Amino acid sequence: MISAAQRLEALRTEKNISRTQLASQLGFPKTAIEKFETGRQTPTKEQYEKLARFFGVSAAYLKGESDDTENMGSWLSGDVAKDSDAPAPAPVQPRKNTQAAKEREDGAVFNLLLKSDVFKAAVLEVLKSPEGQELIKKAARKL
Repeated sequence: MISAAQRLEALRTEKNISRTQLASQLGFPKTAIEKFETGRQTPTKEQYEKLARFFGVSAAYLKGESDDTENMGSWLSGDVAKDSDAPAPAPVQPRKNTQAAKEREDGAVFNLLLKSDVFKAAVLEVLKSPEGQELIKKAARKL
């Protein structure tokens, strides 16, 4: 699973903004973003909310708890607006450690790995090697 530090760094570099610029724009101490990205400090709830608003993502996405960038609130955290006409959410049932749940978790981790630039570069290097070229030839013959 991707960490909050990794997610924050990725979002910041995607916006092409320095750590100190981001800290300044959000009113954080000058070295706060560096500490968040290196894992030496964890943002407070308020800091997570400011960061999430700045990047236009959900706090859960920023924390690495979800791949959903648009879920801006959760009824579990009380962040969603109350609507008197909306039905009450169902109580959360504890998850069973089923094989299907394990496979979903493994799939999520694998999807994150596939999106990683480091992983892509490693795969390309392997495919460029003589052994990789031989694998490609074998696969092509089977088609």
